[in-house]
Amino acid sequence: MSLSQSEEQALIDAAFAAARGAYAPYSDYPVGAALLFDDGAVITGCNVENASYGLSLCAETVAVAKAFEAGRRGGLKAVAVVGLKADRDPITPCGRCRQVLNEVAALGGTDPLVLCVSAEDVRRVSLSALLPHAFGPGHLG
Repeated sequence: MSLSQSEEQALIDAAFAAARGAYAPYSDYPVGAALLFDDGAVITGCNVENASYGLSLCAETVAVAKAFEAGRRGGLKAVAVVGLKADRDPITPCGRCRQVLNEVAALGGTDPLVLCVSAEDVRRVSLSALLPHAFGPGHLG
């Protein structure tokens, strides 16, 4: 799956805007995510930390929860993930977030492009390359 240069930049910009709303007092590492759906809709999320570290929410998980709340079930075309303090190496979704993103993708039978972004680089990779042999809804039927 590919995006036009303007689609890619708009998605990255949306993720950066989301990251600026992050609540990250413990890690001091604000993260933003933006999900692009096949109808052009973009849903964003930011990380929300908690003093009980295990209860913290990643930006991708927040965005997926908002997407489900909005009634979205599939149609995921692309994802941008940015870290405001990611200088050289692009930030990638953690394992939990890869699985959460896979759930949305599996519901629509897509393999979204994931834009992993730093200040100096954009790594473009399919979700299936980030999470090969993923477990999903189809395994439960």
